[in-house]
Amino acid sequence: MKLIQQGAEAKIYLDNQTILKDRIPKSYRHPQLDKQIRTRRTKSESKILIKALEIGANIPKVISTDKFNIEIEYIDGDKLSETLNNYDEKKQFKTMKQLGEQVALLHDNNIIHGDLTTSNTILSNDKTYIIDFGLGFISTKTEDKAVDLHLIKQALEAKHFQNHQDLFNQFLKTYKNKEVIKRLEVVEKRGRYKH
Repeated sequence: MKLIQQGAEAKIYLDNQTILKDRIPKSYRHPQLDKQIRTRRTKSESKILIKALEIGANIPKVISTDKFNIEIEYIDGDKLSETLNNYDEKKQFKTMKQLGEQVALLHDNNIIHGDLTTSNTILSNDKTYIIDFGLGFISTKTEDKAVDLHLIKQALEAKHFQNHQDLFNQFLKTYKNKEVIKRLEVVEKRGRYKH
């Protein structure tokens, strides 16, 4: 097994065509509380992934899950944070439309990603996949869905600033939920006065 990523919450290992996400203990938490938190988060992420698969979302398949680990399918492809800028405009726009469709599907089923960025999006065999639902949750709130949109918009502005507005407009063409898009304006206005 090869360690391919280490975040604040978990270590990600690659073993053949399988990803193992191992939630790591936090020494600053009481051991019993730490176990409870890691178990709850692993269970929650697994449930969200299974629900997203059931509705036909392009996400990695869950192979197995236990207390602190989730084993999922490895999606071999281009991480958009690294490759989107290199695509020609037509491919960029097509990819963003696909992402808009996928996010709309998740939101229509009240699945919130929680960390929706181009770092958590992969283009594989001409299909756009969303990965890493570690901060995901279930919510019917328009506000939570608008925050997801705010995150992807910010990611485009930061990493793909050359034509971020065009890219986001392509995303919105297939996302289409007018109530959420309207709420995004409120979220953005609030964000401007935070600092």
